[in-house]
Amino acid sequence: MFSLKDKVALVTGASQGIGRDTAMALAEAGAKVAVAARNEEKLAALVGEIVAAAGIALAVKMDVADAEQVKAGFKQVIEKFGRLDILVNNAAITRDGLSMRMKADDWDAVIRTNLTGAHLCIQQALGTMMRARAGRIINIASIVAQMGNAGQANYVAAKAGLIGLTKAIAIEIASRNVTVNAVAPGFIKTPMTDVLPDKVKEELNTRVPLGRMGSARDVAAAIVFLASDEAGYITGHVLDVNGGMYLA
Repeated sequence: MFSLKDKVALVTGASQGIGRDTAMALAEAGAKVAVAARNEEKLAALVGEIVAAAGIALAVKMDVADAEQVKAGFKQVIEKFGRLDILVNNAAITRDGLSMRMKADDWDAVIRTNLTGAHLCIQQALGTMMRARAGRIINIASIVAQMGNAGQANYVAAKAGLIGLTKAIAIEIASRNVTVNAVAPGFIKTPMTDVLPDKVKEELNTRVPLGRMGSARDVAAAIVFLASDEAGYITGHVLDVNGGMYLA
């Protein structure tokens, strides 16, 4: 595993799934990890697990759709650790439905959390990263942003927008040695996909050349790499972690 010793990371949507495994992997690589989400109970359990493994962690209650909560959360991290080296924008929600029947509130909620929330976090991270002239921002997109998916117009639009945001911010801040990349997971075994019927999961597996759904740990490993010094010459890139299901 790549070393992140003495680095400080913030992971949004860290209470479960990809975010949780990412926080654990970053801590194992040596980073001090702030874990952010709305569920305080799950965050406390995660912090306890990281600390029990000799890591350092901080729970930050944060709804990324709320600009004031984002500001307060980042302030808490800086006050605790004095810096921020790595931001992982993972927080996301779904409000699925066919586009012709999609309610405006369901559209707005997904865009606000999955895309605007990431931008709000980036804005808060940039000040400290640009002053330090170093930083890693990693946005968690999705395979559906690249290939589309029926019944998820809001989610697909938000994740596709996140890829565009990644490329734009990467160009804006490259001169400050801050890299911005995206990871696009395929179908990953998480609480979000656990609700799918078994027949749907079996059909999805037949479309994956590697023959299986990915694990949250598969995605976390890619994130740790992009957060490392070894990835210092990679920016504006979308790293696919999809078992070959979509080949750009």
